[in-house]
Amino acid sequence: MSLTAYNKIAVDVAERVNASRERFFAGRQKVARPVEELFPVSDRASLGLFLAYEQMGNRPVSEALEAEAERLGVTFEHLGLTIGTVIHGIDLRQTLSQTQIAFLRQVLLERKVIFAREQWLSEDQQVAFARYFGGLDAFPFGKRGDNPFIVEIHHDKDRPGVENGWHTDVTWMEQPSLGSVAQMIIAPPYGGDTLFSDSQAAYLGLPKAVQSRLQDVYGVHDYRLFLGKSKGALAPELVAEIKAQIPFGVSHPLLRTHPETGKTGLYIHGGFLRRDSLFDRRADAPLPATECQQLVSLLLAQHARPEYTCRFSWAAGSIAFWDNRAAQHYAVSDYYPHERLLRRVTTACTRASSPGRTSTFETPDGLVVHLRSATFCCRGDETCSVRARGMAHAA
Repeated sequence: MSLTAYNKIAVDVAERVNASRERFFAGRQKVARPVEELFPVSDRASLGLFLAYEQMGNRPVSEALEAEAERLGVTFEHLGLTIGTVIHGIDLRQTLSQTQIAFLRQVLLERKVIFAREQWLSEDQQVAFARYFGGLDAFPFGKRGDNPFIVEIHHDKDRPGVENGWHTDVTWMEQPSLGSVAQMIIAPPYGGDTLFSDSQAAYLGLPKAVQSRLQDVYGVHDYRLFLGKSKGALAPELVAEIKAQIPFGVSHPLLRTHPETGKTGLYIHGGFLRRDSLFDRRADAPLPATECQQLVSLLLAQHARPEYTCRFSWAAGSIAFWDNRAAQHYAVSDYYPHERLLRRVTTACTRASSPGRTSTFETPDGLVVHLRSATFCCRGDETCSVRARGMAHAA
């Protein structure tokens, strides 16, 4: 084989470099190093993924769940190391047994988002499926289906896709949802995939100093994004009425302990979070504006690391059920001018309040925030994890 002058030099250097490295390491005593030291300090994405996988027992699903799947005649197609599984061998149009419901719930808890293909649920069937996992929340800012719990997310040549940002659903609610059940009705001929990111792995991949700083830090979320979508389309009187009926500005922690698994994950929505509203409950004081911006930018970028994600390619009749307490998603807007129609149902998260202290502060834009009480978010029949609850109103 004929080599150029450069390639001859490159091959020779590679041989000498590798020989030198081998001599160096051969002369050193092998000492077991902590796993964390194997990863570069400047890039912990792979470490975060490994730590999340380690929490899962270094397997995609638990042995018990795998055995139950085999017993039920169900097979798994895992899309990511810690997130995303397509379930084969189940018909969601049929009435599900308590055993099947418990099985699906456990898959959701372990994999954060589950998928099924070729289901073709009617609106009522989709709503009935979502209701297996809790109460339902109607969505006030979208186009309803014939069933009031259905919201249509519809894009075409006149309405390009706009959900192409990392987010978890309805963080503007005092009681944010458990999860969302979506079905693709019209899939574009190309593109239109949805990415999902593991919020728990994303948290574990943060530097320790950042993890510590985020403890007891809260931010205010509101739905101004929907009110400003079509300027002039909503009369001021209607906006005022909506704000009077649906709290405009609620506080949630940036770190959320999952009420069923006990795992910690990031909890943030770049469109709903007021980026200057971060408040440290330990110090009982708001964060400086510069630090607010730095933290929010860092956390929004964290979910976008490919290591934490899986990608689902839709087809008409496909179902996705994601856990908003453990994952974020990103609807790729790469199909314009083609049509894409998705139907979504939101499964509610049950909460009950308990006494706690109150903290009050005012954001730079005049929003008065009242952090009050601790709250629980759970299924209602299990021990629940405590989270802080907040409300806010315009000054």
